[in-house]
Amino acid sequence: MSENNAIPKITALAITFNEEENVKRYVESLSFADEIIFVDSISTDKTLELAKEMNVKVITRKFTNFSDQRNYAISQAKNDWIVFFDLDEIITKELEQEIRNTVLNSKSNAAFFVKRNFFFMGKRIRFGGWQNDKAIRLFNKNLGQYNGNLVHEEIKTSGSIGILKNRLNHYSYKNFDNYNDKLNLYSNLQAKNLYQQNKKPNAYHLILRPLYRFIWQYLFRLGFLDGKEGFILAYVHSFSVFKRYLQLWMMYRKID
Repeated sequence: MSENNAIPKITALAITFNEEENVKRYVESLSFADEIIFVDSISTDKTLELAKEMNVKVITRKFTNFSDQRNYAISQAKNDWIVFFDLDEIITKELEQEIRNTVLNSKSNAAFFVKRNFFFMGKRIRFGGWQNDKAIRLFNKNLGQYNGNLVHEEIKTSGSIGILKNRLNHYSYKNFDNYNDKLNLYSNLQAKNLYQQNKKPNAYHLILRPLYRFIWQYLFRLGFLDGKEGFILAYVHSFSVFKRYLQLWMMYRKID
C-alpha cells in the first residue's frame, strides 16, 4: 500500500482526574486507536497507576480550565485524527467501527458529532433537553481546536461538521455529591468567563435566569416525564445557574 493510501492513524485523548473505576473499560474500548494519551490533573487515586499498566502515555498537568487542558492534549498527539472521549462515556463496538470507517473514508468533514444517551441515578434520561445531547468527539487536529471557553468548551473548526449514527452511553453520575461538585466547578468557571467579559450580574440573573432554567428544562423540554430524576436534574441545574451569577457577584465585590 502506498503512503498516500495508508490507513489514517488515530490518537485517543482524555483529560482525567480520579477516574480509577473507568480506566480499564475506557482503554480497552479504545484499543483500536494507535496512541492513547491521558492529560491528568494530578489524580490522587489509582488513575495514573492503572493507565501506565495499560501502556497509556500519561502527562501530569495542573488543571486550569477545560479548553486549555484539552488543547494541550491535542498538541501532544502524533496523529491528525483525534478521538476525544470522556472516561464516563462508553464507546460501543458499533461506534468504534463507524469511527474507523469514517476516518478511512472521510473526504470533506473536519469533525463529527456523536449523540449521547445520558444516564442519571441509574436511569436513562430521555427528556429535559438531554434527548438532543451530542458533542464533537472525532476531528482532524489540523482543522480545529477548542474554542477557549473555560467550561462547556467546544471544537471550533474551519471545516464542515458531520454526525455519526451510533450513540454512546454517558454515565456522568457517580453519586450526588460528585455530580454536585461537577456543577459547582462548572458554575465557577462560567462565572470567571463572564467576569473576563466584563459582564455584571443583576436581579434578573440571580432570580429570573435560574427560574427560567428550571421551567425550560422541567416543563418546556418535558423533564417531568423522567419522573423524580427529571425534577432533581432540573432543580440542581437551575441552582447551578444561580451559583454562577452569585459567584460572579462575589468576584466583583472581592469576596472569597
